[in-house]
Amino acid sequence: MPKLTRRALLSQAAAAAVSVPRGRAFAQGAAPFQLAPLPYPAKALEPHIDAETIELHHDRHHGAAVSALNAAVKDYPAVAAMRLEQLLFRLGELPEAIRNAVRNNAGSHANHTMFWQVMGPPGTAPEPELSAAIERDFGGLAKLQEEFNAAGLRIFGSGWVFVTADADGKLAIATKPNQDTPLMDGRRALVGNDVWEHAYYLIYQNRRADYLKAWWNVVNWTAVGARYAAAKDGNLGI
Repeated sequence: MPKLTRRALLSQAAAAAVSVPRGRAFAQGAAPFQLAPLPYPAKALEPHIDAETIELHHDRHHGAAVSALNAAVKDYPAVAAMRLEQLLFRLGELPEAIRNAVRNNAGSHANHTMFWQVMGPPGTAPEPELSAAIERDFGGLAKLQEEFNAAGLRIFGSGWVFVTADADGKLAIATKPNQDTPLMDGRRALVGNDVWEHAYYLIYQNRRADYLKAWWNVVNWTAVGARYAAAKDGNLGI
């Protein structure tokens, strides 16, 4: 009997889930994906990002993506049981009928969950280990910010700009259109900024460059440092 790979098992499980009656996947409990509350008051990032933008962005934009993701997977219990990062790592293995909806909404959920976590009230700075990695891979924090902001400005339309971290601690800048994420390429996002207009338009209008520059004032370097340690240990989820 041929040995089944993890890929084959996932594909079979996802295919079997197609025949599950509508609504059955969530019959035993709450929807599998949830919108976590903000880890700080909406006004905590002012004046760099206003409270109204944060509330609209978190409650409506992120909230809508979570609702749409749950709707997409509700008839596919094997898919609904997967962790968020698994959905994105294995996007190509998911049933074709829901693949695009999962791509857009799971990507949005992962990106935004990371986004809220890496921001906070102003006042932190990179801790020694992360600071040394930034110096090694970019030539210092100012150079990282310069390259990151330039990458964010080059995104046509809507998307995200990230710093990724591999298991060796190597840092790199990556950009993604729409709600795509480095997780789709098997990479981990250390920190990232949302350059969809809904992230900044109430204050900055079309001045994306000003928003990108101001955003560094609210990066929570303590949280980013913890994510860096987790990435090196192979424990960073989204």
